[in-house]
Amino acid sequence: MPELPEVEGVVRQIRPVSIGKKIEAVAVSDVIRLSKENGKEAIIKRIEADGFIKRLTGAQIVRVERRSKYIYFTLRKDNEFLLVNHLGMSGAWFYVDQLQSIPEDKFRRHVHIVLTLSSGNLLAFSDIRRFGEMRVLQEEGDFPPLLLMAPEPFHESALEHFLTMAESPKYKNKAIKEIIMDGQIISGCGNIYATEALFKMKIHPKRAASRISRKRKVELFESIVAILQESIRAGGSTISDYRDINGESGSMQNRFGMYGKKQCADCGTATKTLKIGGRASVYCPTCQK
Repeated sequence: MPELPEVEGVVRQIRPVSIGKKIEAVAVSDVIRLSKENGKEAIIKRIEADGFIKRLTGAQIVRVERRSKYIYFTLRKDNEFLLVNHLGMSGAWFYVDQLQSIPEDKFRRHVHIVLTLSSGNLLAFSDIRRFGEMRVLQEEGDFPPLLLMAPEPFHESALEHFLTMAESPKYKNKAIKEIIMDGQIISGCGNIYATEALFKMKIHPKRAASRISRKRKVELFESIVAILQESIRAGGSTISDYRDINGESGSMQNRFGMYGKKQCADCGTATKTLKIGGRASVYCPTCQK
């Protein structure tokens, strides 16, 4: 699943090619329409396909921002409103002149939403596994989970928020891996970067937060921030399906010390895997205590 660095990379690319442009036309796939007919909610949530098309057509793109792992498109028609997008497991935006220009067939075959911009170019959303989300909101609070997200990890309030939450009665006895993957505690840090930060700090992923000193918690948070920033500079991580809007892969996966590894890069010990917070957690039984 794309995490903060991957989403940040997409936003930084979409922003200059879309801001100020008008959405001249919107196309929605038959797959989405069929899901609506069957009472399901593939990708487009809480609005019918035709309603989605009508709402977006003619709107101007005013801002494109990232909040945690979400993309916020601020649109203006009669007034300003939001199109909020989560990439899910395999969602990807492509900026092309025609759909045939999307580089890989697996993405071309799973295009579900196409925005035709006033520049004549297309912003196409492809989602192979269809776990992505699109929500049309008048304001952020119309989807309450958005209001529960932790401060951005680069914000000055984020460290204190992390420490307060991690040391609270609700969380202090939970596994540290589960805590740092919780978007209400740290925004945008998922399994990949949690694994890397814990390996860098030599902390066992199942260690309870209460068994980690405050000094070490501060160092862990700083490590998470540093790894997220490094990944942004590297264009994110491509494990399977992440691509930027030009169809390019990230390169952060080439720098991993632990995620997806069979052997510890530091000591050579065979890695082990635990399930924590519903996710597979790879760690070194020798280095991480």
